[in-house]
Amino acid sequence: MLTGTLGAFIRIREPIPSKRMLFDIGIAGPIAGFLVAVPALFIGLSMSHVVRIPANSADLLELGEPLLFKAASWLLWGTQPDGYSLNMHPMAFAAWFGLLATALNLFPIGQLDGGHISYAVLGPRSTYVTFAMVGVVIVLAYFSSSWIVWTVLMVFMLFAFGPRHPRVFDEDVALDRTRVLLALFALVMFILCFTPAPIQPMELIGR
Repeated sequence: MLTGTLGAFIRIREPIPSKRMLFDIGIAGPIAGFLVAVPALFIGLSMSHVVRIPANSADLLELGEPLLFKAASWLLWGTQPDGYSLNMHPMAFAAWFGLLATALNLFPIGQLDGGHISYAVLGPRSTYVTFAMVGVVIVLAYFSSSWIVWTVLMVFMLFAFGPRHPRVFDEDVALDRTRVLLALFALVMFILCFTPAPIQPMELIGR
């Protein structure tokens, strides 16, 4: 990934007083980004167009399509015939990148936004989720080279900041129903925005 850290690595130096505050900090960014990316996606796709894939496509790259992107593309353009692909308008590309950034920030690891949400919901048990997700990212990097840089950044973050999330003062207090529902919405956002292979050679789709 050549997109930097997307502002995701923010170390908490001072204790946050409550779970609710921590949760609100973690959920605010992803929801704001998602609410901007979705309309931009539909507008950008409506201004895109279908083109024939060049005969020599070995040097071209295909962007992986999150579930939300696939659904929006199908609604607006249907299924592209063999040998054709959707040439994205710059706004559609910006929306695609916004979806990817949302998914990356929602990974429930350490002090990413997803890590804040995971800790607010699960407490100390979120550390096990962190280790599990690091394993998932390593597997993703094995199958898609576009994950390698992000995996290295995540591992570095865990070594630098530690795998355990900083504690809050009311760690044993459960979240209210509204925030639990928002946590489920965050999971839905992650699923809709995630793609296992963000970038791959175009020749892989020449089937």
